[in-house]
Amino acid sequence: MILITDELRARLLANGAAETETDHIPVVKFFNPTGAATWLLTELDADGDTLFGLCDLGFGFPELGSVSLAELEAVKGPLGLGIERDLHFKARFPLSVYAEAARIAGHITEAERLLRQAAAALSLPISELPPDAAEHKRR
Repeated sequence: MILITDELRARLLANGAAETETDHIPVVKFFNPTGAATWLLTELDADGDTLFGLCDLGFGFPELGSVSLAELEAVKGPLGLGIERDLHFKARFPLSVYAEAARIAGHITEAERLLRQAAAALSLPISELPPDAAEHKRR
C-alpha cells in the first residue's frame, strides 16, 4: 500500500509549511496491522520524509513527535506485513484533542466521549467542536 497519496502529501506539506504554529487536524492515520502502534500525522517537512504528529508505539505513552516516512515504509512485521493507512479515518478534532484523549486513555483513541472530554479539558470553545455524532443519532 502507498502510505501517502499525492493529495495527502500536498496537505501534509502545506501544514508543515505554515508560518505560524497551528493545531492542525490530523491528515492521515497509520497503524501496524499486527501490533499496537498507531500514528496520527498532521505535517510533512520540506525534506519529504519527516512527519509530525501523535505517535503511539503501544507502550501506554503516546507522544507528539516526528517519525520518518522512509522508516515507516520499511517496516516489515510478521508475514511481511507493513504499516497500513487507515482508509476510513476522518479526523474530527485538532491534534491537541487527540493527544489529550490519548494521555487520558493511554493510547490513541477515536472514542467520541473521550475526545469531547479532552476538548473540554483543553477549554476549546464549543463553536470550534464538530457536531456530536451521538447526539445527532438520538434525534
